[in-house]
Amino acid sequence: MQSGQLAADPAAATVTDAAELAFATAQRSEQLRRILLPLAGGAALLLVWWALVEIFQVKPFIAPAPQVVARTVYDKFGLLMSNLAPTAIEAIGGFVLGNFAAIVTAAVFVHSRNVEQAFFPVAVLINCYFPTLVNMVRGLQAVSPQAMELMHVLSASRAEVFFKLRVPSSLPFLFSALKIATSTATVGAIVGEWIGSQIGIGALIIQATYNFDSALLYATVLCGSAFSVMFFLAIRAIELSVVRWETGVAP
Repeated sequence: MQSGQLAADPAAATVTDAAELAFATAQRSEQLRRILLPLAGGAALLLVWWALVEIFQVKPFIAPAPQVVARTVYDKFGLLMSNLAPTAIEAIGGFVLGNFAAIVTAAVFVHSRNVEQAFFPVAVLINCYFPTLVNMVRGLQAVSPQAMELMHVLSASRAEVFFKLRVPSSLPFLFSALKIATSTATVGAIVGEWIGSQIGIGALIIQATYNFDSALLYATVLCGSAFSVMFFLAIRAIELSVVRWETGVAP
């Protein structure tokens, strides 16, 4: 019996190693797919853009070719970066302040039903503030009854229930809203610069439009879009490090 077990152990170890290798290979393939597919999609869009401009002989002041925009980004990189800096500060500042206010309001709503019913309709009017507020309220309330009952059995205070139970359960909901807010904060900063600013991505867009400089206009929009993507990826990286159970790693 013992010799049979010893003989079976190497076979079981081989099967386990093969399964682990297959799982690791599948994970690497999935990661590679997630990187290559967006790059392929972007390349395809650039190719279609270039083809349309060439086939229909579109005038440069209407829609410049991708290579012209790329050259403009290179030639006017300093100008673009000097205007991106204030826009980035405005977007990040608005993102932090707006979402902080939404999180605080959500905590108040969760602890006071009367306050929620009184002021929730007013919050609907504030678009940049509303998505985070709704998701955070939903996340703070997404606590299993069994976990809540256990906290009551342990005589946990309201603060302990909030920080040890409600806050962890709300993080996936919160980060879903934060990732959306990265683009809305960037767009809000740019639109604000259209109205009353002499510097920034929004102001540069207006200047390029008035000067019929389509290449600079496209380059400026591309610069703002690139910042928005990097902002999104930064929040996503924070999410992966904070909401660790999403990746199957115990917190």
